[in-house]
Amino acid sequence: MILSSRNDHKIRELGEILTGVDLRGLPEDVELPPETGTTFDENALIKARAAREATGESVIADDSGLEVDALDGRPGVYSARYAGEDATDGENLARVLADLSEAESGRQGGPFTARYVCVIALIDESGEHLFRGTCEGEMILDPKGDGGFGYDPAFVPDATGTEDRRTMAELSPEEKNSISHRGAAAGMLAAHLGVS
Repeated sequence: MILSSRNDHKIRELGEILTGVDLRGLPEDVELPPETGTTFDENALIKARAAREATGESVIADDSGLEVDALDGRPGVYSARYAGEDATDGENLARVLADLSEAESGRQGGPFTARYVCVIALIDESGEHLFRGTCEGEMILDPKGDGGFGYDPAFVPDATGTEDRRTMAELSPEEKNSISHRGAAAGMLAAHLGVS
């Protein structure tokens, strides 16, 4: 099965979750279309349809990102390019933390609630299917940990319990996959495909 991405982090993470599926990245000669959708569903389908049309094979594509309530849901579908079109993970994280620092002055206290969202689109001979997973948590202004990628160093997931203040970047890959938005969506996909 082809994953419509060349992001090694995503390919590895989904490969670890979808055991029993031979997951390959998008061939080099296939051009990824621009993500012009305004929702995670739309962007996942744009990428999956392009990969299906180019290869004729069963394909999956995901679109994922971070929604921060204090930022009115931003960065959302712009998570990978929040600080600019060619921004690095570090630059995107720095912009979110700067925006949160600004938002902090006008808030009443309490956590910066947020969630990771992942939508996986599958296109195969049976048609188009969407699987949506979320991971609720909160943002902290002092990033910790060197695992994961993206916004992980500043995201504390709820699923590890109220006493556990580790960020996603401090969890083992197994811990992260068991609670992550991508893990949840991939679990639904795995159940649909009948693989473990």
